[in-house]
Amino acid sequence: MKVPIKLTVNGKSHESEVPARQLLVHYLRDDLGLTGTKIGCDTSQCGACVVRINGSTVKSCTCLAVQADGADVVTIEGLAQDGNLHPVQEAFWDNHGLQCGYCTAGMIMTITELLERNPNPSADEVRAGLEGNICRCTGYHNIVKAALAAAEAISTGAGGG
Repeated sequence: MKVPIKLTVNGKSHESEVPARQLLVHYLRDDLGLTGTKIGCDTSQCGACVVRINGSTVKSCTCLAVQADGADVVTIEGLAQDGNLHPVQEAFWDNHGLQCGYCTAGMIMTITELLERNPNPSADEVRAGLEGNICRCTGYHNIVKAALAAAEAISTGAGGG
């Protein structure tokens, strides 16, 4: 059975008919071609699939596309504005906050929300905020460093272009 949905993804309106049990991550990747959101575990453990729905981070591997009906969804592709990286994206680049890059989109989406809630976190607060995101390549040192650099850039108005 297919269900009609309407939602905004990265500022663009979409109307689709989707299978009632289609996961949001598959809708984003397969139907919309937004492959920055990764499928890491399908069990809500790794955080590679994190997107924002109405301003809050959600693991899109455990959310049905029909649950996003009427919502405003932002993926990693939607963070950059007018060709300028978001300060968190820029900080990951500048501080080598990735290795293979598979978890990076989810980390960036999670840190973006974390910094909105807590604009000046400690390293321990960043680590706690990333509890639902797993990186299999790093020791998290540069990820935390990138988050703290992004917080500094945002607070001083630097970064993002």
